Amino acid sequence: MKARVHVTLKPGVLDPQGKAIENALSSLGFAGVDEVRQGKLIEFSLDENDPDKARQAVEAMCEQLLANTVIENYAIELSN
Repeated sequence: MKARVHVTLKPGVLDPQGKAIENALSSLGFAGVDEVRQGKLIEFSLDENDPDKARQAVEAMCEQLLANTVIENYAIELSN
């Protein structure tokens, strides 16, 4: 299976990279861009055919390594 994990900062957590992107877009003339939040995308293959087992494995990976669950949320997408 293919796994795709989207990791983003939780609402209310300061996002200095998002603010820098917002400022850069404004200075380039892109008006009306507000509240930019930056995250990361992690993609990998998983040697598992059962979607439930795959999701459990990826959730464990997120909880233990891929996301700092104190300040970050994550969303998982699985596909064959």
